[in-house]
Amino acid sequence: MMLKRNVDSLLRLLAWMSPAFPVGAFSYSGGLESAVADRRITDAESLSDWIGLSLQRGTLWNDAVMVCQAWNGFADDAMLNEIAELSRALAGSAERYRETVLLGDAFVEAARAWPSPVFDRLPASPTYPVAVGAVAAAHDIALEDILAAYLHSGLSQLISAGIRLGVAGQKDGVAILARLEEAVGEIASRASTATLDELGSATIIGDTAPMRHEVQGTRLFRS
Repeated sequence: MMLKRNVDSLLRLLAWMSPAFPVGAFSYSGGLESAVADRRITDAESLSDWIGLSLQRGTLWNDAVMVCQAWNGFADDAMLNEIAELSRALAGSAERYRETVLLGDAFVEAARAWPSPVFDRLPASPTYPVAVGAVAAAHDIALEDILAAYLHSGLSQLISAGIRLGVAGQKDGVAILARLEEAVGEIASRASTATLDELGSATIIGDTAPMRHEVQGTRLFRS
């Protein structure tokens, strides 16, 4: 029974965090397109540095903390509402707000294929990390497992955006994933015990990149 449960959890993680899961993540770059246009990212090395900082000190770190909070509060309607409100408030730009809310809505809609009472408790328009954390907890998926999968998916999406923007190749992308693998495990472990007091970003250029993207002339991505 335990083995079956573990396999079920793995299969759901693979489905939910797959690029094929219909949330539309491929259409967002999280401001990375703006950074490429500004020549802040010009090659695989600078792409890796940008993504690594987001993971350790930026948006991906804050998302991981919100996944943790939603996972812990998935059975409490009031707590989920508060977490969702805070998570929306953390969006520092209009593009970032639309990205995380639209991804959250799409995730909830698609994940309903796995029925659960959690969908009745989730507030309207939860952010992506809140939706993922709450749904994962409702399906008995271990916290560190969903955190690692969420972060790995986030890295993969940014790497994919970098490849499509022409600053890295596919082999470079695989190398970046390998280089950041240990960091993903460390951040997932740290986020699993993090409190709201540990929210915060120290990536000012990364946080303002989506704002610059809003006024960028030619755009491939929505953020």
